[in-house]
Amino acid sequence: MKPIISPSILSANFANLEDDILMLNQSEAGLIHVDVMDGQFVPNISFGFPVIAAVKNFAAKPLDVHLMIVEPDRYLKEFKEVGANIITVHYEACTHLHRTVQSIKELGCKAGVALNPHTPVMLLKDILAELDMVLIMTVNPGFGGQTFIEHSYQKVRELKTMANELNPDLWIEVDGGVSAHNSLALLKAGANVLVAGNAIFGSPDPLHTIAELRNISPDILSA
Repeated sequence: MKPIISPSILSANFANLEDDILMLNQSEAGLIHVDVMDGQFVPNISFGFPVIAAVKNFAAKPLDVHLMIVEPDRYLKEFKEVGANIITVHYEACTHLHRTVQSIKELGCKAGVALNPHTPVMLLKDILAELDMVLIMTVNPGFGGQTFIEHSYQKVRELKTMANELNPDLWIEVDGGVSAHNSLALLKAGANVLVAGNAIFGSPDPLHTIAELRNISPDILSA
């Protein structure tokens, strides 16, 4: 199975966002990744509801909304209303994670949980069967263009082993420093959803870069 590519519009041209979304519509991307930052959970501020609603107005791909915010439960309904198809919250931001996951599913969205680089995957064991996706942060969240953390490969392998036992259909997403240089190793470790920002929007040919990330030979993956 080919990986799902989820281009992060945090790296898009904000002055011409419509054109970038229309480009993604024509690409082999399966999702559009939207990083929401509140300046509290992470030291940056990004998109609010009006921007996400505008993106949804042009997007032909599902919106993969990653909430890097405190108390995400307060806003789940609003994110659904402006167009989120997948809502991912951070383990570190949710006191009652099971309740949050159930609330996301009751809204009709797929539910994901993200882990910061220092958070062990084993902490998700008791809820893994309830999840549609787990997002492994491969950089410290908050800014684009950071250097990939090498220990992330081991975390992906550990999560894949858990998923094989508890939730074989789980999407394992990786976000941060993903490019053609490390995508094969991430896929071999067990990832099946790749978030890429600078690697795509900084490319002279974003459509080609998305296709390159998605069309890694099945023979290589099975080797």
